Amino acid sequence: MERRDKRNYYLDLAKMVSKRSTCLRRSYGAVIVKNDEVISTGYVGAPRGRANCSDLGYCIRAELKIPRGERYELCRSVHAEANAIISASRDKMIDSTLYLTGVEADGSYVSNSCCCSMCKRMVINAGIKEVVIRDDEDHYRVIPVSDWIENDESVEGKRGY
Repeated sequence: MERRDKRNYYLDLAKMVSKRSTCLRRSYGAVIVKNDEVISTGYVGAPRGRANCSDLGYCIRAELKIPRGERYELCRSVHAEANAIISASRDKMIDSTLYLTGVEADGSYVSNSCCCSMCKRMVINAGIKEVVIRDDEDHYRVIPVSDWIENDESVEGKRGY
């Protein structure tokens, strides 16, 4: 039996966490890890007490045909990264790693997945050192958060992913 490498292990956990997502478009799971210990997890879902899109049976962004990466103010949900950050204390997140897995409604992995602009800002302020994003079952990208600080897309007016 071949042993799973650590990064894919944590991405597998993020995929499992994504199964709790309530978004009709995409499911995301996030796992924050420091010193080989899971600090926090998060998935996409409406704020506590509010109806989820899966409960309502529709997504307003889908109905308005809003492309991925745009007009998140219309979304009912809190993103997986944000929920994981909200559930952890900052001192534990300093120099940690956030693992992120996105799954489409058809079960395939979200292609070219990345944190949205708002989540990038939260990741930066949380003190997270790097983000590992799943591309397929065995492959991933490692993004140093310092890249997001140095290459501020908001200065250039870039939107989406």
